[in-house]
Amino acid sequence: MARYRDRTEAGRALAAALKQYEGRDDLLVLALPRGGVPVAYEVAKALGAQLDVVVVRKLGVPWQPELAMGAVASGDVLIINRELVSALGIPESDIHDGAGREREVVHRREEMYRDAWPAADIHSRIVILVDDGLATGSTMRAAIAAVHQHEPARLIAAFPTAPPAACRDLADEVDEVVCPYRPESFFAISESYDSFPQVSDEEVQRLLTQAREAFARRQEDRRRGHEVG
Repeated sequence: MARYRDRTEAGRALAAALKQYEGRDDLLVLALPRGGVPVAYEVAKALGAQLDVVVVRKLGVPWQPELAMGAVASGDVLIINRELVSALGIPESDIHDGAGREREVVHRREEMYRDAWPAADIHSRIVILVDDGLATGSTMRAAIAAVHQHEPARLIAAFPTAPPAACRDLADEVDEVVCPYRPESFFAISESYDSFPQVSDEEVQRLLTQAREAFARRQEDRRRGHEVG
């Protein structure tokens, strides 16, 4: 039986597990598009936080694209699974070519999702990095590396579902791992959801716009409150 009805319910459950961070001025929620955005939207809304994205693209083995040999992320971050590359005898030229193509996709999607909004400032902030689940962890690791470049004060990796071993493996790379549902028998992220459709670019843009406008309103209300006080 699935744990969550959909990503919205999963996001609310994740927000409840992160409630200690609610209302902090230095809090930032970063989503991994596309599937992580509906989850992160609920987290940011519940915690009163700014929402932005870290774009990550899987780097597939040339003759088996579904098998990840690494990932590319915002900030020109490149993560390579050297053990897999060595075992399969993948030449460096294939890695270089694949990484170049995926970097172009990352840059295009950042421009599309932000739609002229500036990237959020990460430095010295508490950052909650959100996806809709964790399987192998390669995508999340690339995102973590991208965020670490900007020196956050604290970095939390948060996702509604993941196998226990994956959570343990990730623990050394962040300050905290938050995952409400860790089934021992884990085959795919989708198994934790009743409804797990593909998330469109249009949905990502819509949720990010709503989150930005809501955050701007909260900031303005807070400013006015200080002026009255």
